Amino acid sequence: MCGIVGILSRDQRQVEPAVRRVMHAMRHRGPDDEGYNELPLGRDRLGRDQLGRDTDDGAVAGFGFRRLSIIDLSPAGHQPMFNQATGDCLIFNGEIYNFRCLRSELENCGITFAGSSDSEVLLHALSTWGEAAFDKLQGMYAFAFYEARSQRILLARDPLGIKPLYVAQLPDRFIFASEIRAILASGMVSDDLDVGGIAGMLAYGAVQSPRTVFQHIRSFPAGCFQWIDSGAAAGHPLSAAKRHWSFPRHILADDRSTAVATLGQMLHDSVHRHLVADVPVGVLLSAGIDSTILATIAREYTPQVTAFTIGFGGLQSNDEGPLATATAALLGIKHVLIELEAAKLSEKWSAWMQKMDSPSVDGFNTYAVSRGLARAGIVVGLSGLGADELFGGYPSFRRSDRWSQLLEAIWFIPPSLRSSVVAGLGAISGRNAAAEKMIDLLSGDPTVTGIAHSLRRLLSNRHLQTLGLSDHSVGLANDYLPSGSDCMELALDGDRFNAVSRVEMTNYMGDTLLRDTDTTSMHNGLEIRVPFLDLPIVQYVSGLSGAVKRQGNGPPKPLLREAFSHLLSPSIRKRLKTGFTLPIGEWMRGQLRESCDSAIQQLDCVPCLDQNEVQRIWQSFQQTGSSMHYSRPLALVVLGNYLKVCRQSSREPMQCVESQA
Repeated sequence: MCGIVGILSRDQRQVEPAVRRVMHAMRHRGPDDEGYNELPLGRDRLGRDQLGRDTDDGAVAGFGFRRLSIIDLSPAGHQPMFNQATGDCLIFNGEIYNFRCLRSELENCGITFAGSSDSEVLLHALSTWGEAAFDKLQGMYAFAFYEARSQRILLARDPLGIKPLYVAQLPDRFIFASEIRAILASGMVSDDLDVGGIAGMLAYGAVQSPRTVFQHIRSFPAGCFQWIDSGAAAGHPLSAAKRHWSFPRHILADDRSTAVATLGQMLHDSVHRHLVADVPVGVLLSAGIDSTILATIAREYTPQVTAFTIGFGGLQSNDEGPLATATAALLGIKHVLIELEAAKLSEKWSAWMQKMDSPSVDGFNTYAVSRGLARAGIVVGLSGLGADELFGGYPSFRRSDRWSQLLEAIWFIPPSLRSSVVAGLGAISGRNAAAEKMIDLLSGDPTVTGIAHSLRRLLSNRHLQTLGLSDHSVGLANDYLPSGSDCMELALDGDRFNAVSRVEMTNYMGDTLLRDTDTTSMHNGLEIRVPFLDLPIVQYVSGLSGAVKRQGNGPPKPLLREAFSHLLSPSIRKRLKTGFTLPIGEWMRGQLRESCDSAIQQLDCVPCLDQNEVQRIWQSFQQTGSSMHYSRPLALVVLGNYLKVCRQSSREPMQCVESQA
């Protein structure tokens, strides 16, 4: 929806210029409007803050906002938004899908509204109910709420982290914003590199929260809130963020038939509420059942809805375009096929790389389809993201279970012996890369949670160590995840299916898919909504027993297929997940070779990386007949290009800093 920024500082002269630099860097997130206001931070007559600490009387907070108008296009939706009765102030990025119900509840409390936006509803909800408002909110959001009576700021992020929020605390300032590179644009935060963030990115293909690749910038945790007072402007330690949502702790008793009926009604309600907008809405349609279900339900409420599919023609063997076109014809809805032309591939690839907010090997497809929707005049798009994680659409659900059972059966064999056998087999077969990942599986965390993490690995432990990034030296755990990272109660009564689901939702979905989707869509002036991640659905489905959601050797996501079998034709209902399989490796060896070469050279600014090993990986990949999967060198290419773009706007050479939690 928008971009938000706040800077807390005792030097009032620096605040507004810095906030406006951040706003300018995020103008793509909100092309329709902008706003700035300055707010005093809490202190008493003796110059002490709320905790009795000495503070400077000049401490202020500057709030900045960029707006993409979606609900209530009038000036009544302008932000920063003030509650005239209390003086409270809000800057908010996202959508509150149950805002109409909350509005009615607030009106019964005597609240009068000036406009029709969900932002105004959120503002009054926070003014009226305070922290208790979190139990009522259903939506995607990242916001800062200024409470006038205490002169404190409440920061919060939605349960699953659909909307981004980043923070940076330094000795004399505190900054938060919707984007990492926007924080750097403030000129108030150095771009010192975090070797732990870099290692996590190379291990998993995307930076693992709460880290970023920059030492002083951290991702605000999903499902959490935190009160910030004037002490933050003086470098005082902050109170820890508190969780306002976690996955269910206990298994529900519902059986399959009850779950089928409940899920059907929940998703209809979710799609209906996700369609609310004062701008054109489209559906991202692939050849799978997830987006087909969304398109079918959306058609019931908005008969003129348009479906969009990205087509790759001769660029890939299993192009989803023809299947999606046939599906749209069967549904009787308008369909637009966005063809990715080979002649313009380099241009689109370069644009995607240039606009990354955090380095990731994923997101090119989303960038291409987002660009197509925006050019067609669509401002809101519905995506099937989240269904695979909730209902078991990935191979990791079965593989994690099987590996866990295998490791339980061979627990008596020393891990070192298991690794030696696998290494020997890898040497004989010539598949050393696969063998190294299997070694990590056999010698790592044997729980289904640990295995699920391992199956998402891009580079093995040995590869990372050869690059100069051993887990302990970079401040990470053995699995290259941040030590003590918050996994939102991943375990659930020993239920393996749910354990894998929560790993996928917290890590892969949270740190890769959602972050990439937000960045690529917002750079095109498009808001992507994810009805499968509506809070009531997540709360219910993630609490169901894994036995209700899985089904032997049949097609994946059986609960979802059964719940909507009446909406899907037999051919669609039986269709397996295809996904996008672009020939990226061929591109990197061919028409994108020159740009990839340039990106690899940029890694010389990362002194913690072994440059000889970087070159060895790249040259080995380029050799004719190389069996190396493109994802390994792509991670290096993406990182190099990202640092190049960031370095172009930096005055000082980047430095690697010893990683900290």
